[in-house]
Amino acid sequence: MKRDVSRYYPQNGRVILHVDMNAFYCSVHEAENPEQYKGKPTAVAGSIEQRKGIIVTCSYAARRLGIRTGMTARQAERLCPDLILIQPDFHLYRRYSRAFLNIAHSYTPLVEAMSIDECYMDITGSKSFGTPMEIAEELQRRIREELSLPCSIGIAPNKLLAKMASDMKKPNGITVLRIRDVPSKLWHRPCQELFGIGQKTADKLLRMGIRTIGDLAHADADRLKHAFGIYGEAMRQAANGWNDDAVNPEREPSKSIGHSTTLPHDVETAEDVKRVLLNLADQVTRRMRKQHMLAYTVQLTLRTPEMKTFTRSITLDAPSDDSRVFVEAAWSLYLKHWGSGKPVRLLGITGQNLVLKEEAAVQLDLFSYEQAPKKDKLNETMDRIRDKYGENAIITLGMVGEDPSSLLRNHQRRGTSLQTDFLRDWESKKQK
Repeated sequence: MKRDVSRYYPQNGRVILHVDMNAFYCSVHEAENPEQYKGKPTAVAGSIEQRKGIIVTCSYAARRLGIRTGMTARQAERLCPDLILIQPDFHLYRRYSRAFLNIAHSYTPLVEAMSIDECYMDITGSKSFGTPMEIAEELQRRIREELSLPCSIGIAPNKLLAKMASDMKKPNGITVLRIRDVPSKLWHRPCQELFGIGQKTADKLLRMGIRTIGDLAHADADRLKHAFGIYGEAMRQAANGWNDDAVNPEREPSKSIGHSTTLPHDVETAEDVKRVLLNLADQVTRRMRKQHMLAYTVQLTLRTPEMKTFTRSITLDAPSDDSRVFVEAAWSLYLKHWGSGKPVRLLGITGQNLVLKEEAAVQLDLFSYEQAPKKDKLNETMDRIRDKYGENAIITLGMVGEDPSSLLRNHQRRGTSLQTDFLRDWESKKQK
């Protein structure tokens, strides 16, 4: 006789899972090479978009020894001389990410990938697979058996509480968090432990005498609104466990696409700055073309040796995805607002005010109108060659150098800016 599991699901409401892969990068390396890494203190360090030698993540064995994300490799090795440092391999991480997302997708089409190592699942319509707890247990078991990866899962009536629940038991935990559980399980905690509240906001709340999530839940709405605007009411609702955001399997179009690179030493000559800008513009526009986006605005980010950051932007005459246009715009901003000969430590280029290419009303003069199809065809041809043979298959002489911007094309070693780009490809394939 078939079981009736409907009583485990709300008549009006949702059942949301939040799946969080535990120590993902280190766990992937352990899954690939268990003889070398299983149970040992390991850390991934040296991502090209992080400061050199910074710990990106570490295994639970390393965490038990006091090693934490953000430490320098040197600090970590002082705590644990036997620490195994691993160079990141983002191709590998993306492959495992797609694999765990495919497992999640076998239970519901409503899967929202939030990053390379976490997703939300709306299983309200997944009763045929069993109770919510049974689905979570089977999902966790399959990820462990098929991929050799640990994960924590939160089960809740909304995304906020599912996220909070998945953080409660790590690694390999499953936690149920209902709205009625919020007073006993959350209200005694400090405000900064509420998802979405950063340290600066928590400090401001503390100055207002609001120390715990419970204090925030009972705070005067007008007082919060006066201090934080509409965000004040959103925080108060979150502190009470209220959230009605739907799981959205369709990724929103990017609002901006950019790259920045921290340089190992001060850069000040025109030749060096132009080389960095060429490499940045090359990869920014490559990503834009993959998403069929054009930018109306180019933003230049610059950081001084004193760690002061400046951003300046320029509106283009017509939206573009051409690296040459981006380099010219960024160079003009650099000369106008900084000037050649002054040292810089970080440079970044971002395409903003993006629009889908087919929706763009491109205003072109006669010369541009005649040249645009030729430029598009050239870019398409170069992109196909690089897709097939690698990013270094076609580059200009001015892009060659020893600084980190030259390594932006190495997608295996770099991950931060591309962690969600590949998810768009995964989602588009699922929709076909």
